[in-house]
Amino acid sequence: MSTPLLDVQNLSVSFSTHRGPVEVVKGISFSLGRERLAIVGESGSGKSMTGRSILRLIRSPGRVRADRLNFDGIDLLSQSEKQMRSIRGARISMVMQDPKFSLNPVMTVGEQIAEALRVHDKVSGREARDRVISMLEAVRINEPARVAKLYPHEVSGGMGQRIMIAMMLIPEPDLLIADEPTSALDVSVQAQVLDIIDDLIRTKGMGLILISHDLNLVSRYCDRILVMNAGQIVESCAAKDLANATHPYTRGLLAAMPRLDETREQLPVLDRASWGGT
Repeated sequence: MSTPLLDVQNLSVSFSTHRGPVEVVKGISFSLGRERLAIVGESGSGKSMTGRSILRLIRSPGRVRADRLNFDGIDLLSQSEKQMRSIRGARISMVMQDPKFSLNPVMTVGEQIAEALRVHDKVSGREARDRVISMLEAVRINEPARVAKLYPHEVSGGMGQRIMIAMMLIPEPDLLIADEPTSALDVSVQAQVLDIIDDLIRTKGMGLILISHDLNLVSRYCDRILVMNAGQIVESCAAKDLANATHPYTRGLLAAMPRLDETREQLPVLDRASWGGT
Protein backbone atom coordinates (compact mmCIF):
# COMPACT_ATOMS: atom_id res chain seq x y z
CA MET A 1 0.00 0.00 0.00
CA SER A 2 1.43 3.41 -0.99
CA THR A 3 2.20 6.05 1.62
CA PRO A 4 -0.70 8.51 1.97
CA LEU A 5 -0.24 12.11 0.90
CA LEU A 6 -1.70 13.27 4.23
CA ASP A 7 -1.75 11.26 7.46
CA VAL A 8 -3.68 12.66 10.44
CA GLN A 9 -3.76 10.75 13.71
CA ASN A 10 -5.58 11.86 16.88
CA LEU A 11 -5.87 15.52 15.87
CA SER A 12 -7.38 17.85 18.48
CA VAL A 13 -8.00 21.60 18.41
CA SER A 14 -8.87 23.48 21.58
CA PHE A 15 -9.29 27.10 22.67
CA SER A 16 -8.62 28.57 26.08
CA THR A 17 -11.54 30.45 27.62
CA HIS A 18 -12.28 31.97 31.03
CA ARG A 19 -14.23 28.78 31.76
CA GLY A 20 -11.36 26.53 30.76
CA PRO A 21 -10.30 24.88 27.47
CA VAL A 22 -12.99 24.15 24.86
CA GLU A 23 -12.22 21.31 22.46
CA VAL A 24 -13.64 21.92 18.97
CA VAL A 25 -11.90 19.01 17.21
CA LYS A 26 -11.71 15.88 19.34
CA GLY A 27 -9.05 13.36 18.41
CA ILE A 28 -9.92 12.67 14.77
CA SER A 29 -7.87 10.44 12.46
CA PHE A 30 -7.90 10.02 8.68
CA SER A 31 -5.58 9.71 5.70
CA LEU A 32 -5.70 11.07 2.18
CA GLY A 33 -4.14 9.93 -1.07
CA ARG A 34 -4.31 11.73 -4.39
CA GLU A 35 -8.08 11.56 -4.26
CA ARG A 36 -11.13 13.70 -3.48
CA LEU A 37 -12.15 13.57 0.17
CA ALA A 38 -15.17 15.43 1.56
CA ILE A 39 -15.65 16.52 5.16
CA VAL A 40 -19.31 17.28 5.86
CA GLY A 41 -21.40 18.28 8.84
CA GLU A 42 -23.35 21.14 10.35
CA SER A 43 -21.90 24.56 11.03
CA GLY A 44 -19.72 24.31 14.13
CA SER A 45 -18.93 20.63 13.66
CA GLY A 46 -15.18 21.28 13.33
CA LYS A 47 -14.78 21.01 9.54
CA SER A 48 -13.04 24.33 8.93
CA MET A 49 -10.90 24.00 12.05
CA THR A 50 -9.65 20.68 10.71
CA GLY A 51 -8.64 22.27 7.41
CA ARG A 52 -6.95 25.24 9.09
CA SER A 53 -5.08 23.03 11.53
CA ILE A 54 -3.46 21.11 8.66
CA LEU A 55 -1.94 24.39 7.45
CA ARG A 56 -1.07 25.48 11.01
CA LEU A 57 -3.29 28.55 10.65
CA ILE A 58 -4.81 28.33 14.13
CA ARG A 59 -3.28 30.97 16.38
CA SER A 60 -3.28 31.53 20.13
CA PRO A 61 -5.41 31.05 22.18
CA GLY A 62 -6.02 28.06 19.94
CA ARG A 63 -3.94 24.93 20.41
CA VAL A 64 -3.40 22.08 17.93
CA ARG A 65 -2.24 18.65 19.11
CA ALA A 66 -1.84 15.39 17.22
CA ASP A 67 -0.02 12.08 17.50
CA ARG A 68 0.83 12.49 13.83
CA LEU A 69 0.23 15.25 11.27
CA ASN A 70 2.33 14.26 8.26
CA PHE A 71 2.17 15.63 4.73
CA ASP A 72 4.14 13.78 2.05
CA GLY A 73 6.56 12.53 4.71
CA ILE A 74 6.90 15.95 6.40
CA ASP A 75 5.99 16.29 10.09
CA LEU A 76 3.96 19.50 9.95
CA LEU A 77 3.90 19.92 13.73
CA SER A 78 7.70 20.11 13.89
CA GLN A 79 8.03 22.73 11.14
CA SER A 80 9.02 26.29 12.02
CA GLU A 81 6.82 29.17 10.86
CA LYS A 82 9.36 29.94 8.12
CA GLN A 83 9.25 26.34 6.93
CA MET A 84 5.42 26.37 6.97
CA ARG A 85 5.40 29.47 4.77
CA SER A 86 7.28 27.50 2.14
CA ILE A 87 4.63 24.74 2.32
CA ARG A 88 1.52 26.94 2.36
CA GLY A 89 0.52 27.77 -1.18
CA ALA A 90 3.41 25.92 -2.80
CA ARG A 91 2.55 22.41 -1.54
CA ILE A 92 -0.83 22.88 0.18
CA SER A 93 -3.33 25.55 -0.86
CA MET A 94 -6.59 26.49 0.81
CA VAL A 95 -9.60 28.23 -0.72
CA MET A 96 -11.44 29.94 2.12
CA GLN A 97 -15.19 30.44 2.51
CA ASP A 98 -16.51 33.27 0.28
CA PRO A 99 -13.09 33.43 -1.42
CA LYS A 100 -13.86 36.59 -3.42
CA PHE A 101 -13.65 38.54 -0.17
CA SER A 102 -10.12 37.25 0.40
CA LEU A 103 -8.90 39.23 -2.62
CA ASN A 104 -6.94 42.45 -2.05
CA PRO A 105 -9.19 45.33 -3.21
CA VAL A 106 -6.26 47.60 -4.21
CA MET A 107 -4.40 45.11 -6.43
CA THR A 108 -5.47 43.96 -9.87
CA VAL A 109 -6.51 40.38 -10.37
CA GLY A 110 -3.40 39.62 -12.44
CA GLU A 111 -1.05 41.15 -9.87
CA GLN A 112 -2.52 39.01 -7.10
CA ILE A 113 -2.33 35.76 -9.03
CA ALA A 114 1.23 36.56 -10.12
CA GLU A 115 2.20 37.31 -6.53
CA ALA A 116 0.93 33.89 -5.44
CA LEU A 117 3.25 32.37 -8.05
CA ARG A 118 6.34 34.52 -7.49
CA VAL A 119 6.31 34.04 -3.71
CA HIS A 120 7.19 30.40 -4.30
CA ASP A 121 8.80 30.27 -7.77
CA LYS A 122 11.62 32.37 -9.23
CA VAL A 123 10.09 33.39 -12.54
CA SER A 124 10.50 36.43 -14.73
CA GLY A 125 7.77 39.04 -15.02
CA ARG A 126 6.99 37.88 -18.55
CA GLU A 127 6.71 34.23 -17.54
CA ALA A 128 4.52 35.18 -14.58
CA ARG A 129 2.16 37.13 -16.87
CA ASP A 130 1.98 34.25 -19.34
CA ARG A 131 1.19 31.76 -16.55
CA VAL A 132 -1.46 34.08 -15.09
CA ILE A 133 -3.22 34.26 -18.47
CA SER A 134 -2.94 30.48 -18.87
CA MET A 135 -4.37 29.91 -15.36
CA LEU A 136 -7.28 32.26 -15.97
CA GLU A 137 -8.04 30.33 -19.14
CA ALA A 138 -7.86 27.07 -17.15
CA VAL A 139 -10.61 28.33 -14.82
CA ARG A 140 -12.68 29.20 -17.90
CA ILE A 141 -12.54 32.98 -17.77
CA ASN A 142 -13.13 34.66 -21.13
CA GLU A 143 -10.81 37.47 -22.21
CA PRO A 144 -8.21 36.60 -19.54
CA ALA A 145 -5.84 39.41 -20.55
CA ARG A 146 -8.59 41.97 -19.94
CA VAL A 147 -9.77 40.37 -16.69
CA ALA A 148 -6.19 40.30 -15.35
CA LYS A 149 -6.22 44.12 -15.41
CA LEU A 150 -9.46 44.41 -13.40
CA TYR A 151 -9.82 45.04 -9.66
CA PRO A 152 -11.88 42.67 -7.46
CA HIS A 153 -14.86 45.05 -7.26
CA GLU A 154 -15.12 44.96 -11.06
CA VAL A 155 -15.80 41.21 -11.29
CA SER A 156 -18.88 39.15 -10.44
CA GLY A 157 -19.13 36.77 -7.49
CA GLY A 158 -18.69 33.71 -9.69
CA MET A 159 -15.69 35.20 -11.47
CA GLY A 160 -14.20 36.18 -8.12
CA GLN A 161 -14.44 32.56 -6.97
CA ARG A 162 -12.67 31.39 -10.13
CA ILE A 163 -9.94 34.00 -9.69
CA MET A 164 -9.30 32.85 -6.13
CA ILE A 165 -9.13 29.23 -7.29
CA ALA A 166 -6.65 30.28 -9.99
CA MET A 167 -4.54 32.00 -7.33
CA MET A 168 -4.47 28.88 -5.15
CA LEU A 169 -3.69 26.52 -8.02
CA ILE A 170 -1.08 28.48 -9.98
CA PRO A 171 1.81 27.25 -7.76
CA GLU A 172 0.62 23.71 -8.63
CA PRO A 173 0.20 22.40 -5.06
CA ASP A 174 -0.08 18.72 -4.20
CA LEU A 175 -3.11 19.25 -1.95
CA LEU A 176 -6.03 21.67 -2.23
CA ILE A 177 -8.28 22.30 0.77
CA ALA A 178 -11.50 23.93 -0.43
CA ASP A 179 -13.63 25.29 2.43
CA GLU A 180 -17.16 25.69 1.02
CA PRO A 181 -15.76 27.46 -2.06
CA THR A 182 -19.18 27.82 -3.70
CA SER A 183 -21.41 28.62 -0.72
CA ALA A 184 -22.23 32.16 -1.93
CA LEU A 185 -22.99 31.20 -5.54
CA ASP A 186 -26.18 30.27 -7.34
CA VAL A 187 -26.62 26.65 -8.39
CA SER A 188 -25.55 27.03 -12.03
CA VAL A 189 -22.34 28.94 -11.22
CA GLN A 190 -21.68 26.55 -8.32
CA ALA A 191 -21.67 23.59 -10.71
CA GLN A 192 -19.29 25.38 -13.08
CA VAL A 193 -16.80 26.19 -10.31
CA LEU A 194 -16.88 22.62 -8.98
CA ASP A 195 -16.34 21.23 -12.48
CA ILE A 196 -13.29 23.48 -12.81
CA ILE A 197 -11.82 22.25 -9.52
CA ASP A 198 -12.58 18.65 -10.48
CA ASP A 199 -10.93 19.00 -13.90
CA LEU A 200 -7.80 20.56 -12.42
CA ILE A 201 -7.56 17.95 -9.65
CA ARG A 202 -7.79 15.11 -12.15
CA THR A 203 -5.39 16.75 -14.64
CA LYS A 204 -2.68 17.54 -12.09
CA GLY A 205 -3.11 14.42 -9.92
CA MET A 206 -3.68 16.42 -6.74
CA GLY A 207 -5.38 15.54 -3.50
CA LEU A 208 -8.55 17.42 -2.53
CA ILE A 209 -10.28 18.02 0.78
CA LEU A 210 -13.69 19.55 0.08
CA ILE A 211 -15.33 20.97 3.20
CA SER A 212 -19.08 21.35 2.83
CA HIS A 213 -22.49 20.95 4.42
CA ASP A 214 -24.08 19.89 1.11
CA LEU A 215 -24.45 16.11 1.06
CA ASN A 216 -25.76 15.93 -2.49
CA LEU A 217 -22.85 17.99 -3.77
CA VAL A 218 -20.10 15.92 -2.14
CA SER A 219 -21.69 12.63 -3.13
CA ARG A 220 -21.38 13.72 -6.77
CA TYR A 221 -17.88 15.24 -6.71
CA CYS A 222 -15.88 13.23 -4.16
CA ASP A 223 -14.53 9.71 -3.74
CA ARG A 224 -14.86 9.42 0.05
CA ILE A 225 -16.83 11.25 2.73
CA LEU A 226 -16.11 11.89 6.41
CA VAL A 227 -19.12 13.00 8.45
CA MET A 228 -18.30 15.23 11.44
CA ASN A 229 -20.46 16.12 14.41
CA ALA A 230 -19.39 18.07 17.50
CA GLY A 231 -15.72 17.81 16.61
CA GLN A 232 -15.70 14.06 15.95
CA ILE A 233 -15.82 11.86 12.86
CA VAL A 234 -18.97 9.81 13.30
CA GLU A 235 -18.97 8.05 9.93
CA SER A 236 -16.69 7.38 6.96
CA CYS A 237 -17.92 5.94 3.67
CA ALA A 238 -17.42 5.89 -0.07
CA ALA A 239 -19.31 8.76 -1.68
CA LYS A 240 -21.33 6.36 -3.79
CA ASP A 241 -22.54 4.63 -0.62
CA LEU A 242 -23.70 7.77 1.20
CA ALA A 243 -27.37 6.90 0.77
CA ASN A 244 -26.69 3.68 2.71
CA ALA A 245 -25.01 5.43 5.66
CA THR A 246 -25.87 3.85 9.00
CA HIS A 247 -25.01 6.38 11.72
CA PRO A 248 -28.13 8.10 13.14
CA TYR A 249 -26.57 11.55 12.67
CA THR A 250 -25.83 10.94 8.98
CA ARG A 251 -29.29 9.43 8.51
CA GLY A 252 -30.75 12.53 10.14
CA LEU A 253 -28.85 14.85 7.79
CA LEU A 254 -30.02 12.85 4.78
CA ALA A 255 -33.64 12.88 5.98
CA ALA A 256 -33.54 16.65 6.53
CA MET A 257 -32.62 17.41 2.90
CA PRO A 258 -35.53 18.74 0.82
CA ARG A 259 -36.36 16.98 -2.45
CA LEU A 260 -37.81 18.27 -5.69
CA ASP A 261 -40.74 15.87 -5.33
CA GLU A 262 -41.23 16.88 -1.68
CA THR A 263 -44.59 15.86 -0.17
CA ARG A 264 -43.78 16.21 3.54
CA GLU A 265 -45.46 19.11 5.28
CA GLN A 266 -42.29 19.85 7.21
CA LEU A 267 -38.71 18.61 7.20
CA PRO A 268 -37.64 16.49 10.18
CA VAL A 269 -35.23 17.87 12.76
CA LEU A 270 -32.21 15.96 14.02
CA ASP A 271 -32.99 13.66 16.92
CA ARG A 272 -29.72 14.13 18.79
CA ALA A 273 -30.86 12.00 21.71
CA SER A 274 -30.78 8.94 19.47
CA TRP A 275 -26.97 8.97 19.35
CA GLY A 276 -26.08 11.13 22.33
CA GLY A 277 -25.29 14.16 20.16
CA THR A 278 -25.02 17.71 21.41
